[in-house]
This record gives sequence, C-alpha cells and structure tokens, in this order.
Amino acid sequence: MAAERAVVARARRRVGLLVGLAVTVLVSLVGAVSYGMLVRGQERQIQRELAYTAVRGDPSGPPGCTWLFLLHDGQLVSGAVPAPAGFPLTAAMTATAATRTPATDRIERNGTVYFVLTEPRGEDVVQAIFDARYQLADRRHLLLALVVAELVGLLAAVTSGLVVGRLTVAPLAEALARQRRFIADVSHELRTPIAQLHTRAQVLARRAGSTGVPANYRSELDRLVGTSRRLGEVVNDLLLSARLAAMPDDRPATTPVDLAALAEAAVVAETDRAAEQGVTLTLSRPDVPVPVPGVESALRRVISELLTNALRHTPAHGRIDVTVRRRDDVAELMVVDTGEGFDPADRIFDRFHSGVGAEKRHTGLGLALLREVVTGHGGTIEARSHPGQGAQFAVRLPLRSSPDP
Repeated sequence: MAAERAVVARARRRVGLLVGLAVTVLVSLVGAVSYGMLVRGQERQIQRELAYTAVRGDPSGPPGCTWLFLLHDGQLVSGAVPAPAGFPLTAAMTATAATRTPATDRIERNGTVYFVLTEPRGEDVVQAIFDARYQLADRRHLLLALVVAELVGLLAAVTSGLVVGRLTVAPLAEALARQRRFIADVSHELRTPIAQLHTRAQVLARRAGSTGVPANYRSELDRLVGTSRRLGEVVNDLLLSARLAAMPDDRPATTPVDLAALAEAAVVAETDRAAEQGVTLTLSRPDVPVPVPGVESALRRVISELLTNALRHTPAHGRIDVTVRRRDDVAELMVVDTGEGFDPADRIFDRFHSGVGAEKRHTGLGLALLREVVTGHGGTIEARSHPGQGAQFAVRLPLRSSPDP
C-alpha cells in the first residue's frame, strides 16, 4: 500500500541521510584538523625563520624568501636584494629603537602575506621580513584537495547511505508484508465462526422474547447480539484493511464512479434510520454526475461509514447535511452534523484511538480505513470539530478528467 511504502521509503531516506551526514562530518573533521595542523606548523616555521634571520642573519645575504634590515646609528642598512615595495617598516624600527621592545606584524600586500619581526640586536635594531607566498600556495592546494575529497566523500556517503538504508529497512518492509498477510489470513478464518456466533445469538434472543425468559436475561442476550455484531465489524474492517494494503499502487483506476449518485443512494438507505432517531438528514448535490476514478464499493463504504458515524453521535432533533459539489478539478463530499463533536486534539483517524478527556470517543478501525481508502484514490479527508458543536468531515477526490473512450 502507498502508506506502507511511504513509511519504508521515509525510513530508507532517513537512514541514508544519517549515514551520509556521519561520513560528511567525519571527512570535514579530518580536513579541518589537517588544515589546522598545516597552518600551525607553517606559522611556527615562519617564526623560526624570522627569529634565526633576526639573530644571525646578514643584510648582505639573507635567504631567498626573507629580507633583513639593520638600523645602525640611525642609518638603515639593507641587503643587495631589493625588498618588496613598502618595506622596511621604518616606523616599527624607530619605535623599537626607542622602546627596545620587539614587535611582530602581519602585512597583506602585493598579493601575498608578509610576516615582519622587529627587535633589538645589541645597540642596533633589526627587521626581518618573511614572504609567505609559498606557504599560502600550500594552503590553497590543501583546501582544493579537501574540497575534492569532500565532494568524493559526499558522493560515497550518499551511495553508501542508500545501500545501508535499503539493507537496513528491508526487514521492516518484510515485517509489514508478513503482518498484512497474517491479519488477512486470521480475519478470513474468523469471519465464518463469528457470523455463526452472531446468528445463533440472534436466534436465542428471538426465542427468549417468545418464551417468557426474564427481562434481565433477554437484556444480556441483546448485549451478546450487539457484541457479536461489533466483533464481526472489526474483523471485516481488518480484512478490508489488509486487502487495501495488498492492492498495487499502480493499478489502473479508470472506472468512473458518480460520487453524487453514491451519496444519494447512501442518504436514501439511511433515511428511515435517521427518522427513527429523530434526526433530519438532507442531501445537496448537483444535477449532473460528479465522476471520480476509483473503486465503487470502496467509495460507497466511505460515504456509508461517514453517515453511520454521524448518526451514532447525533442526538434526537439533530441534523446531518450531506453535500456533494465540484470545486475546480476536485470533487468534494461534506458530511456535517450537529452532534456531540470531538476534541480537536483527538487523533480520530488513528486505529483503535480513544479520545481525550472524560468523554472518550472510541473510533475503532472505521475512520482509519476511510483515510486509507481515500488516500488510495489520490484524495484527502479532513475532520473539524469542537466538543458540543458538531463535526464536519470533508472528502476531496480528483475529478475524472475525461470519459472512457
């Protein structure tokens, strides 16, 4: 069934997403640690180079990526290799000469980054400059490698996640299928003995009424008849649920069903019962058919169950209005009653749900099956209510776009 397949597919996606997320986070963490270690190691290497150049370097022959300037008796001494534009930092050298305090600067210039160390050397002041362009290039190469690794890891994560999700959720799908088969088999086997039990209970109740059995015994027999009838309804609902779940999602739904005619037939069938309960039952429908694609028996069950539910919860002198209408490309069926209503917090479409509060409303399988039938036909069903203010059920199904050839 679509609902079960949706649950299985959702579980697969969730497992796949979690596995993919875990792999992605792991790759990102490894990349971040690697990049951090590289940056930290480069900065330490740069500081060592600057310190060595400042202490032992000679302005006339510093290493290739470093430059050294010496401030001696107010005179600036530089090496033979010209320094980059903007160097040396004379202000920093003057300040260090006055305060005798070392200073470290990081300068972004000329498309690269320079690290500058200015410190005293005896009576003089030296300034070592290091060009970190090669270190920055190493960082960019590492970042590019990490991005490529991240993309590859993400692709591997998605693939492995889908595979793991499918393997992990496969037992769930099999369990759902077995559960469905079990319910169908058990329900089928129970139908005959329950029907026999209900028939015998009815016979006993009729005989008790004609043979002078005490009233309290006849009352208990009537309760037995009602209980056996409800038991049969539950078994039939379980069997219908299993059959609905077993129907393929891609089955052709080409049979046109006149929703308005079904609603009219259901209202006519319940008119006498409504009159016995003192409930006014009305129908509003268009003069033309309202065709929807689907299974006639299943849609008839939807309308019948909605009317039965409304009659069950509508007291004498109440009212039930059934409306069928077209709205754009949707057929809408409304069943509105003035009954006891229900709490909006109640999940009335859950199987065997009992409502909240003091007046718990047990819904059994009926409304849950309605939702399965309606969603199986590509439609929706909604319920609105408040305690003591009646209930409104709305079923919306796609209209048949074109007649059969």
